[in-house]
Amino acid sequence: MSEESVDGAAALIAATEAHSARNYHPLPVVVASAEGSTLVDVEGRRYLDLLAGYSALNFGHRHPRLIAAAKEQMDRVTLTSRAFHHDRFAAFCSELARLCGMEMVLPMNTGAEAVETAIKTARRWGYQAKGVPNDQARIVVAGGNFHGRTTTVVSFSDDPDARDGFGPYTPGFDVVPFGDEAALEAAVDDRTVAVLLEPIQGEAGVLVPPAGYLAAVRRITAERGALFIADEIQSGLGRTGRTFACEHEGVVPDMYVLGKALGGGVVPVSAVVSSRAVLGVLSPGSHGSTFGGNPLACAVALEVIAMLRSGEYQQRATELGTHVHHELSTLVGGGSVTAVRGRGLWAGVDVAPRFGTGRQVAERLMQRGVLVKDTHGSTIRIAPPLVIEKDELDEALEQFRAVLSA
Repeated sequence: MSEESVDGAAALIAATEAHSARNYHPLPVVVASAEGSTLVDVEGRRYLDLLAGYSALNFGHRHPRLIAAAKEQMDRVTLTSRAFHHDRFAAFCSELARLCGMEMVLPMNTGAEAVETAIKTARRWGYQAKGVPNDQARIVVAGGNFHGRTTTVVSFSDDPDARDGFGPYTPGFDVVPFGDEAALEAAVDDRTVAVLLEPIQGEAGVLVPPAGYLAAVRRITAERGALFIADEIQSGLGRTGRTFACEHEGVVPDMYVLGKALGGGVVPVSAVVSSRAVLGVLSPGSHGSTFGGNPLACAVALEVIAMLRSGEYQQRATELGTHVHHELSTLVGGGSVTAVRGRGLWAGVDVAPRFGTGRQVAERLMQRGVLVKDTHGSTIRIAPPLVIEKDELDEALEQFRAVLSA
């Protein structure tokens, strides 16, 4: 590694810190190129990506099918706004609705936008269809949630980093413990228009609810006339070994909130997918987005949907996930790891405090060519691209063991 390349990386990091808002605290690595599950920094060093853009890169970096779809569309038209029709929109909506077993699609760009869209839709549905008195709609959410960082979403967050200093907060939300069926049932009343949940809480540390919990959510919402909104932005589109995490309990919500992997790691694409009875409450002018459902986004997302239909990526997540969870489970009880959670190719690993914070563990792994992300102090999240090879996973796991035995 040359002194010049080190100075180049340091200069880029210094320029970033001088001219960008400090709303992130990234690891000190500067990525220059990527392919599949591999990243290369400006110094030419290679890394295994075990984060996959928080599941936005389920299909890896620059998957040939997705890049080809994007390039082909870029040679034709990239943006029209929704002031006009374009020739990729109908196929995107119909294919995504079919993938979800739903009827209608409302496209947006980011996951936070999709969550905001779901909240607005649920409120209007509550007033028009359920008969909740105006301005009295309530939505039940779970403690430990992460649905984005807009002012509305942080109003029902219990993460001080995301919430503190951004009040006054938006009313209309009731928070109950995640996985607590009795608390949820007690919270849902005549004014409740929806229950909004992550089937598996990602930011909280890949928390899987107790068996039967999602089925109970489905039962309670159906009995009380409220919508079940599943935020599958991180858990969906193959990550857990099924197209949607809700499928593990045979549950179909009233609404899916999708994002991240829907754009294939190429462009931001998100969507709310539901029935005609729910999304039909919206009217022209009531909601929108200049870039939502643009031709480039639709072209990439259509290829993502086609790839998911093969079942290949869900199967890889199942098989590789079984291997990863088995290997990680051998670390529990040895003093270095206190717990391992997750489903499919997604795991949260609680590291014993004596080995340092999660950030410190992530920095040590970076030095060994493996990139992960910490959360909530001592938890490491592992969510590699679904295209990762088994030998690459084993290499990363070996480096993880080495860090914990040093």
